Amino acid sequence: MGEIADRYRRIAAQFSQRVDGVPDERWDDPAPPEGWVARDVVGHLTSWLPDYFFETWDLGAERPPDAAVDPVAAWHSLDRTIQAALDDPDVAGRRRDTRMGDQSFEDQIDMICTPDVMMHTWDLARATGQDETLDAAEVHRFVGAMEPMDELLRTSGHYGPRVPVPDDADEQTRMIGFIGRTP
Repeated sequence: MGEIADRYRRIAAQFSQRVDGVPDERWDDPAPPEGWVARDVVGHLTSWLPDYFFETWDLGAERPPDAAVDPVAAWHSLDRTIQAALDDPDVAGRRRDTRMGDQSFEDQIDMICTPDVMMHTWDLARATGQDETLDAAEVHRFVGAMEPMDELLRTSGHYGPRVPVPDDADEQTRMIGFIGRTP
């Protein structure tokens, strides 16, 4: 197993803990971003990730169940598919010409999917009253990679306006503000 597969496994495990920890009555609680509820956080991941990764990378996987009906099953289905692909050297190393140039499947997961899962771990935790603590090493990695691309990310529509945080804020708080959430 490679570093990227292990990183995804760690981040996805944190998200899985939050998904499994949501009481049934909390799936419709308001969540960041504005206008979403907790099940929408899972639905976001279980809709766009298969739309992009399953077809672009020829995974031959079935779409996850509908998160609006069963967010727990939807997430675990998607997670199993992505992890199996990362653990398969033939799939992980498969290359494609993407919008970001020639990349492997695992590089795309590491650049796009893993950070999205990490950010939405915080969203789901915030929505459902769970532990909001994220993997500190991955937060550090994210902040270091994304801060220099601030303008590009804002103009692309991937993040809303940055939320100001105190100058002495810890990295997780800075990251949450960076992605447009109020810590």
